[in-house]
Amino acid sequence: MNRSCLPAAMLIAGGIFLATTTTGHAAQCGGDFGQFLKAIKQQAIAAGTPARVVDRALANARIDRKVLSRDRAQGVFKRTFLDFSQRVISGSRFQHGQNKLKQYAAVFERAEREYGVPAPVIAAFWGLETDYGAVQGDFNTINALATLSHDCRRPELFTPELLAAIELVGTGDIDPARTTGAWAGEIGQVQLLPVDIIRFGVDADGDGRVRLKKSAPDAILTAANFVRHLGWQADQPWLQEVTVPADMAWEKAGLGRTLPVAEWQAMGVAPRSGSLPAGTLSAALLLPQGRKGPAFLAYPNFSIYLEWNKSFIYTTTAAYFATRLAGAPRYKAGNPDPGLNDAQMKTLQRILDAKGYDVGKIDGILGAGTRGAVRQEQLRLGLPADSWPTPKLLSLLQ
Repeated sequence: MNRSCLPAAMLIAGGIFLATTTTGHAAQCGGDFGQFLKAIKQQAIAAGTPARVVDRALANARIDRKVLSRDRAQGVFKRTFLDFSQRVISGSRFQHGQNKLKQYAAVFERAEREYGVPAPVIAAFWGLETDYGAVQGDFNTINALATLSHDCRRPELFTPELLAAIELVGTGDIDPARTTGAWAGEIGQVQLLPVDIIRFGVDADGDGRVRLKKSAPDAILTAANFVRHLGWQADQPWLQEVTVPADMAWEKAGLGRTLPVAEWQAMGVAPRSGSLPAGTLSAALLLPQGRKGPAFLAYPNFSIYLEWNKSFIYTTTAAYFATRLAGAPRYKAGNPDPGLNDAQMKTLQRILDAKGYDVGKIDGILGAGTRGAVRQEQLRLGLPADSWPTPKLLSLLQ
């Protein structure tokens, strides 16, 4: 982290995280919202934020029911890869991304030079998160974070973010009445949470402030700093579309089952464009919609996408979009077998759960646990084990 890039007032952030766990005034989720805010105020003051700042930050804080509704919905994660990627990577968004790469070429060059993160990677996040700053969200940030901190689903995640947002009120980087962003509290053109803004914010345009809502250079370099912190390896690939033979050992595919590139190559995996990287580099074969859909080799840098967003569909789309901005052709969509609708997916998850598999919440989302269980059942039934659930599989299990 390049601490010299942060405004001096933001360098006290470390204390706020310690205070959330060491003070005797830890706010309890649920219950009376007014009492909850009083406890948050005590925590913030104990962390070193002046009382007048805390009072101003929380003066009009309220629970936003729309935030709770959005938190519980998140239906986007139920889309297939082909559906989601084709919806969000439109021709205009791709062209806009190419234009931004040219417009801010010097800033992107600095980002790669100082942080090792390629321009297309940052531009893809920028485009998917806010359409390059055009759609940054209209939820009041303080209200969103206060709501999610008070809610008992994930207070351990959102309470530190609320305390960090209060600190940013003191530095002038958040206006409690006017600053808006995403429903989960992310702010700015690359949608970062307050804790990450404090830790990784970069004043790229030299105006003494980190203005992620208005300054594209600040957003670009802050994103690069954040991605580097997540573990990005400079001069290494992240995702590459490949072709696979029809007699592939499909059970070898999937996240968490990596092999050296040379072994994939020996099995007949080949690049659709360009060449494969060094044979010793590890890679996982991703089949987002099974053996008849697109196929990708995911390299170690792909894990950074999963740190940015846990959704497999979002991360694969973001990584693919970055390859497109870097010059790769459109993927070969193939002709995947039909998948399951929401009700069918929940039925499948209940069956798998009853069989002892850990599929997590019965939510209709094809997550890692469900994919892994599907793979095991496909192997047991003698089906191609590509982790893609189909009506045929569901019928056999019923």
